[in-house]
Amino acid sequence: MTKQTLSFQAEVAQLLHLVTHSLYSNKEIFLRELVSNASDACDKLRFEALDNSALYEEAPNLEVRVSFDKDARTLTISDNGIGMSQQEAIDHLGTIAKSGTKEFMSKLTGDQKANVADQGQLIGQFGVGFYSGFIVADKITVESRRAGLKSTEGVRWISGGAGDFEVENLDRPARGTSVILHLRDDAMDYASAWKLKSIISKYSDHISLPILMEKEEWKDGELINPSDEQGGRQPGAMVKTGEWETVNKANAIWARAKKDITEEQYNEFYKQLSHDMDAPLAHTHNRVEGATEYTQLLYIPGKAPFDLWNREKTAGVKLYVKRVFIMDDAEALLPTYLRFVKGVVDSADLPLNVSRELLQESRDVKAIREGCTKRVLGMLEELAKNDKLAEPEKSADGVTDVLSEEDKALAQAQVGKFTKFYAEFGAVLKEGLGEDFANKDRLARLLRFASSTTDSVGVSLDDYKARMKEGQEAIYYITADTPAAARNSPQLEVFKKKGIEVLLMTDRVDEWALNYLHDFDGTPMQSVAKGAVDLGKLQDETEKKAAEEAAETFKPLLAKLKEALKDKAEDVRVTTRLVDSPACLVVQDHGMSTQLARMLKQAGQSAPEVKPVLEVNADHPLVKKLDGSVHFNDLAHILFDQALLAEGGLPADPAAYVKRVNALLV
Repeated sequence: MTKQTLSFQAEVAQLLHLVTHSLYSNKEIFLRELVSNASDACDKLRFEALDNSALYEEAPNLEVRVSFDKDARTLTISDNGIGMSQQEAIDHLGTIAKSGTKEFMSKLTGDQKANVADQGQLIGQFGVGFYSGFIVADKITVESRRAGLKSTEGVRWISGGAGDFEVENLDRPARGTSVILHLRDDAMDYASAWKLKSIISKYSDHISLPILMEKEEWKDGELINPSDEQGGRQPGAMVKTGEWETVNKANAIWARAKKDITEEQYNEFYKQLSHDMDAPLAHTHNRVEGATEYTQLLYIPGKAPFDLWNREKTAGVKLYVKRVFIMDDAEALLPTYLRFVKGVVDSADLPLNVSRELLQESRDVKAIREGCTKRVLGMLEELAKNDKLAEPEKSADGVTDVLSEEDKALAQAQVGKFTKFYAEFGAVLKEGLGEDFANKDRLARLLRFASSTTDSVGVSLDDYKARMKEGQEAIYYITADTPAAARNSPQLEVFKKKGIEVLLMTDRVDEWALNYLHDFDGTPMQSVAKGAVDLGKLQDETEKKAAEEAAETFKPLLAKLKEALKDKAEDVRVTTRLVDSPACLVVQDHGMSTQLARMLKQAGQSAPEVKPVLEVNADHPLVKKLDGSVHFNDLAHILFDQALLAEGGLPADPAAYVKRVNALLV
């Protein structure tokens, strides 16, 4: 076959410019991409060899080699993997963003397909990693031979990345592929063993295949005047010895002993795994033994992703079986409310040909899921404990700091991490109250809220119980659309007057989540906006008697209000919960709140029509003026609509409300 010059099947100038200048912000990423491609090629050979062991030829050990030649200004990444035929080189290298990995996976059948398509084994998915080589090279040469061929005929592919490429035959005894980068002038620092080793260690240390580089040793420069031993020498240099050494650990980080892994290595692996530029808040690395054996390396990120509230988003946990990659984003390994967790689980028990459906039904997977959930909650509990340790504790005399020096050091290192976590993920964590009954109590202890007596979102249910007034029999809370609406709600007035703390719940998930938390450590959870106010022992007999007398006195007025508001209010009654406001709206004990009904409608879901109870303050001048007023009907509707506005709602007929107010103002 004579040499051919063919055009790329894409808008090459624009695409290559995008790849080399925009897609990758860090130049050294090119080596990670090409090493990953080489690893892919070796994995492809291993999978195809399941049906045809002859593909290994006489080289069963799979490996990747990285070499450079300063004089020739080249950097070469070679593998002894599956290789390419001439047509495959044209198809896969000549069409940008055509993923050879995806096409390979689509063609596998039988046991091969079970080991790849269902497992999601291979690294490359988008077909652009190869072209990252043009970040540092002005020309790329690829030499390859497909495994299993009886002849030694291979293919050479050459391109300068300007819009076309050349393909020609070559004699290549060894199977596999060599990618030769002809380095640009400003990229010659990559023709350095030290530089290449540091990049491999940073990005590809966990790849299971050995990555080999030629050993170097220092050689003194020759004497300038050989007859004069005291004469000067030419500069020395590092020279290659001809021996090859493995420069990566070829060992998944999670499979190594914890004592051999530094904090920096844990953090770097997290960044590779999650594509997050920042270090995680915490991690846990454990080997679990027993009926189900597995290793887990799980991370708590420091920042929420933009799609955190997408419940269809798969979890960020990768599943391996005996270090063979099974699937990405293994949603069966953690509950949905922990979808922000990143990490790796490597099991010794799951079958390699497990499908996603069988995985979800597996008893072993259930055990792994429960174990991972407990570990994540344990991490969060530790973060919360350390945040608590950072708060000054006092001895019985109220003065002496009782923190030990060890606790102080721990708290100093960890302070603020749980607060940061909760600001990012606290609302998602609340979903667990309704999804994870087994861990509901542990989750409840991790929740934090603002309250009527504090400014920050840092009150735990344990804190609240410790501060409850003598005789208080419930944990009081209020749900609202915003912190301001909650803090200024008329329903809090009597609680503020009596100094009773009320938790302010303003996350959209709160109302739903609290339906699953009826009590905490035996103390009932009570919404101040549901049912009649009952302060129990906190309300003295004089107050109770006055309330009963007011209700009796106002019976005729209440009857008129019920009639006037029969289309809006389920009931009208006198209340003791109001101090400064004339009225407020509540719902029955087990009814849906008006806030939740509004939220469902905003989300486009159907919600039952909620008719709240109007509670009036018998001591308020406006309520007293109602009786006998010629504007009774208008005043009754204004009273109801103003109570609705005070809790963040809107009148059903805003124009009618405005008309009534204007009429009274005139």
